Order: sequence, then C-alpha cells, then structure tokens
Amino acid sequence: MVTWLTEQGNPVIPPSPLVPLEPVHREGFSMTFWQFVEQDNSVEPNYEHNCRLVADLHAALRDYPGDLPFLSSAEPRMVEEGLAALEARPDLIAPADLDRARQEWDVLEPVVGSRAAFEAAFPGIDLQPIHGDAPAANIVTTSGGALYSDFELVTLGPVEWDVAFFGAACEAAYNSAAQRRGIRCLDERVLRFVNAVGMSRTVACLALVPQLPMLEEVLKPSIEQWRTMPPFADGLCG
Repeated sequence: MVTWLTEQGNPVIPPSPLVPLEPVHREGFSMTFWQFVEQDNSVEPNYEHNCRLVADLHAALRDYPGDLPFLSSAEPRMVEEGLAALEARPDLIAPADLDRARQEWDVLEPVVGSRAAFEAAFPGIDLQPIHGDAPAANIVTTSGGALYSDFELVTLGPVEWDVAFFGAACEAAYNSAAQRRGIRCLDERVLRFVNAVGMSRTVACLALVPQLPMLEEVLKPSIEQWRTMPPFADGLCG
C-alpha cells in the first residue's frame, strides 16, 4: 500500500530498501524497517492540524485497489489472550476492573470480528482502507513538510478508528477537512464504539508488562481515564 500511495503522489515515509519488505521477528516481537528521515524537532505536535491531514489521507486511501481484512488492527485475538492472561495477575489489574473489561469485550468482540455484524450494528456506515494506528500521532514533521508513517496496521474499517481518543477538537478538525474533501463526517455512535474497543485493547496490553515493564507507566493514564468512563454496559445503543 505504501508504494501505491507514493506512486499517487502522497507524502509518506516508504519502507527501507536495505532489507526485505517483511516484518522481522525476534524474541516474540515483530519490527519493520522504514527509510530514515530527518525530523524537525522544533515543531510541537499539533493534533488538530494532523487530524485534518488524516482526512486527506482517507480521501487518498479510498481508491486503494488491494484486498484488506476487516478491522484487523483491533487485534481481537490479542485482546482475548491478554484478558485471559491477566486473570493470574491481580498485581497488574484489580479483579473488579478485569471483570468490567471482560463484560465490555463480550459486547464488542462480535462486532469487531465480523464485517457483517458491524454493518448490521451500524447501517449506512461505509468502510474503506484506513491507516489503523492513530495516524495523527504518526505524522512526521520534516524540513520538506509532513510525512505519513507507520502503515503496519492498515486495514478495512470505519474512518472513526483512525481518530479514536483524540477528543472533540480533533474530531471537529477532521470533520471540517472531510467536508472539504467530500467524504463523510464522523459518526458519534461509531466513535463511541471504537473508543471502547481501544480501551479494551489498552487493558489487554497490561499483560505485556512482564515482557516490557515500561508499559505499566505508559498505560497508567489511559487505564485511569477508562475507570472514570461509564461502562459500555448498554451495548451498542445510545
């Protein structure tokens, strides 16, 4: 896909030509290699501006001709395995929090794992190729301009997935750019759904703390935010 985007004239960081175009697996983890670019570190990240660029990216991706799996970036297997592993780790998450996470995932997983189920839950919401991994946080500022990066999780899904967790101001910025581009604006119900899925993934990632201890502090603010949110107990209604 990145090669296709580059051929269409989109500003992206392409894969490295020094290694094969495939993930490298080491000690249970995977990594990918991309061309090196000099970043302009004098520029502070502006996520509202970047969310406007995400709408531009979505407009470009709509015509991608390749086949893509449905919402694979949600990684439902990882969530299921992570929640199961956390049952033996009350030091990482309180049993009451884990019970809540499991109840929410029981509602979310059938819709995450099936395009037909998603379309039944959200009729009229079109699906398209999306970045899959918070593209507004993966736009690199260089002296030559902004470049899109990190396309490892490209998938077919709702555009809302790419702006999850960025908040109302960024959503409004995206909608403004989407209207200019002639693509649909964000749907509130789908946003609530993708935010809930993202929280389930965050909780499940606690299971990786024994392998990556730094994750515990990184995930802590999101877990605390999740505790303040109303439970996703009413399913897909409302």
